[in-house]
Amino acid sequence: MALECHTCPVRDRAACAVLSENEREQLARTGRHRSLKRGEMLFAAGDESAACATLLSGALKVTSVDEQGTERILALVHPAGFVGELFAPFAHHDVVALTDCELCVFPRSEMGRAVEAHPKLAQALLRRSQEELLQSRELLALSGRRSASDKVAGLLLGLAEAASDSSCHAAREFDLPLTRGEIAGMLGLTIETVSRAITKFERDGLIKRKGARGIELVDPARLGQFDEGRVA
Repeated sequence: MALECHTCPVRDRAACAVLSENEREQLARTGRHRSLKRGEMLFAAGDESAACATLLSGALKVTSVDEQGTERILALVHPAGFVGELFAPFAHHDVVALTDCELCVFPRSEMGRAVEAHPKLAQALLRRSQEELLQSRELLALSGRRSASDKVAGLLLGLAEAASDSSCHAAREFDLPLTRGEIAGMLGLTIETVSRAITKFERDGLIKRKGARGIELVDPARLGQFDEGRVA
């Protein structure tokens, strides 16, 4: 399906936002729209299909599998995020849809030509890659925190920041893209411990659950105290 930039939900946040309307339309003619269902793979480890993609909606996970067959989530990709081989190596990792996703996908050769033609696009992609690398490091660092509450609070606040349209403040409401099992595996906890932490946050008035996956931050300041390790 051809790309329609004027209807793009992340047109002001994606790396291509640095391009003029004409430049963006030229790039769009080389790409296509793709939909993924939850659990469907975008890129597989060792895949040589050489493509790049910008996530329009939904969430992706970047994973590796150890010798015992245990999956480890290395990074999360949120709307406006970019995945591909230009700056970040995904050749040895799977990129899988955590939720139903919409993406715009480009052949790596076409994206490479666009980067050469528009240095400002290269700078925007590199800057985004650096930001997402920092987010990935912070995500992995959660497993080393002192208590289960610290870990879960840090993850909830990180997901709220990723779900926000603004860099100034976190979203007050968002959907959890991860299952309890995925959260537990990422943080080095049991599913029961994750559930107890979330239930305690809700009972104490820090969050409110909405439906199966919805989370509202009722008192993000107090939740942040857990994130900073200031609450026992």
